[in-house]
Amino acid sequence: MLTRVSYRINAAVERYLPEQRLFLKSDTETRFIRLRPLTQAVALGTATLFVGWTILATAILMMDTIGAGSSREQTQRQQAEYEQRLNRMSDDRDRRAEETVRAQERFNLALTQVAAMQSRLLASEDRRRELETGIDVIQKTLRRTIKERDEARASLESVTVAMNEAGNSPVGAEGRARDTEATLSYMTDALGAAAKERDAMAVEAEQSEERVADIEAERRALQRRTDEIFTKLEEALTVSVEPLDKMFRQAGLSSDELLSTVRKGYSGQGGPLAPLALSTSGLSGTPEETRANALLSGLDRMNMYRIAAFKAPFSMPVNTPVRYTSGFGGRDDPFGRGHRKHEGQDLAGSYGAPIVATADGVVTYAGWESGYGRLVKIKHAFGLETRYGHLSQIRVSVGDRVSRGDRIGDMGNSGRSTGTHLHYEIRVDGKAINPMTFIKAARDVF
Repeated sequence: MLTRVSYRINAAVERYLPEQRLFLKSDTETRFIRLRPLTQAVALGTATLFVGWTILATAILMMDTIGAGSSREQTQRQQAEYEQRLNRMSDDRDRRAEETVRAQERFNLALTQVAAMQSRLLASEDRRRELETGIDVIQKTLRRTIKERDEARASLESVTVAMNEAGNSPVGAEGRARDTEATLSYMTDALGAAAKERDAMAVEAEQSEERVADIEAERRALQRRTDEIFTKLEEALTVSVEPLDKMFRQAGLSSDELLSTVRKGYSGQGGPLAPLALSTSGLSGTPEETRANALLSGLDRMNMYRIAAFKAPFSMPVNTPVRYTSGFGGRDDPFGRGHRKHEGQDLAGSYGAPIVATADGVVTYAGWESGYGRLVKIKHAFGLETRYGHLSQIRVSVGDRVSRGDRIGDMGNSGRSTGTHLHYEIRVDGKAINPMTFIKAARDVF
């Protein structure tokens, strides 16, 4: 049965693959190998399958190689773009810091000019009051002189009437004439002197009025200049304070409570700026004093914000290029333990990259902790705490005081970790919050 099937198959295939014979000749004999059509078909199919498999395997390997190369190039491009973005953010932060410093310098210069202008204004005010007092004295003297002149004229008229009545009496006529002449001479001299004094006082009063008008014009010009300076200072202060206030509000911190806490613990040299006190005794505060005190209050608020910014974790814990991996919130456990809560932000980077403190504070823990591996905890103001996990090396000890930017450890893969990264946490009164809230809030400020 099998022979018949084989024969039929060979007969069918022989039309395409005729039987071939391979002769092998030696010195003594000649032999041949018969290659039936079926044998040739099996050999040809086997060779075709081998060649096809070789081509397919080569194509798969080439596609994997090309895909791996494209993935590496894409990763490198993303890393380059991220580094460029970090550089732009750093440059923008530096520019804003320089603008803040320049605004502070302009404010200090303008404040000095305001103080000088206030001094000049007070001096001109004193001169004006002195002139007003002098004018009052001159006017009183002039009125008294005019009154005395009128009284002298009345007396002269009385004497003239009496002389006329007694003119016909021969007794003492010559003596009365001499007395009358002396009296008239005295009255004439007195009236002339009074008139000269009156004219001099009138001229002096006119000059005083002109001087008062000049001082008043100078005072108005000084007032306009002072208003312009105050307006520019108020605008600069608003531009400087608003981003800081917005940063703290976006981070979920109460500005009033935060500033109150900073003021209670503020012990730097010089202390907070005191209100400006320029009013003289018995006088109420002028509008300029009110605006100056408001500016000083705003400047004090800005200084308190700057102090608070260093006490709250608004900076990045890693200064080298990193990639954001697992974020805050729910996620699938990387070790296959189901859906778990992730209480921090993972930042993947190079092994041994410097890890820095994100705010001023005190180290409360530095050692190994289950799950975190090598862990550093730092206590900050306002009930804040930061944690830095999976470190390869710890560079601080418990009780150390650190400032923002101080190196506290190196990035690693210790503890419950699948690769080199930093596990970064921020806690408020012991409760974990999203660290990206603080990082994003500070992007437009630092």
